[in-house]
Amino acid sequence: MTVDTTRIAAGDLAALLGSRLCHDLVSPLGAIGNGVELLEMSPDFPGLAQSPELRLISEAVGAARARIQAYRMAFGMAQGEQRIGLAELRLLLDGIAAQGRLTITLDAAGDFARPEIRMLVLAVMCMESAMPWGGRVIVLRDGPRWRLVAECDRSKVDPTLWGWLDGSQPRTLAPSEVHFALLAEAARAENRSLRHEFDDTGGEIAF
Repeated sequence: MTVDTTRIAAGDLAALLGSRLCHDLVSPLGAIGNGVELLEMSPDFPGLAQSPELRLISEAVGAARARIQAYRMAFGMAQGEQRIGLAELRLLLDGIAAQGRLTITLDAAGDFARPEIRMLVLAVMCMESAMPWGGRVIVLRDGPRWRLVAECDRSKVDPTLWGWLDGSQPRTLAPSEVHFALLAEAARAENRSLRHEFDDTGGEIAF
């Protein structure tokens, strides 16, 4: 994809940067993963595959690769003609869940425009922020609309942070909270209304 830098919007430039960073990180992580697999199969190191040290490395590489894929979807370029299949979406959500304390269940069918899935991943990240102690998220698709329904034993909700999703006096963001502003911007770009509510035991985001 080529871009006219004399006309590129700031948001598109940030997305291109996100795509570049994710792309450049995937290759070395893949090389590390391949190296770990070769060590596991090597007859020169009997028992190494079962060692806690190698398992730790393997799990860390898997976690990093899954997180990079989520970042690539959330922070990279999302062209309207690109489609995401159901199997790919399921793997993406499973990877996000494996890195945190959320259990994510998907109830959808078909394939989907990448900008939709970008919004979906950003919405999951918002729910992660609200449920640092873990919880359950059901992702539902009904026609063109998505609903993310969350349940948890306790939550941590800052109304001024969630204000980014409806413009109600949002506060300054920390780097770890940038997904709130990006979700609001993605919704505007796709001309979609955002609805959200959250209390001590859960809530939902719909778009």
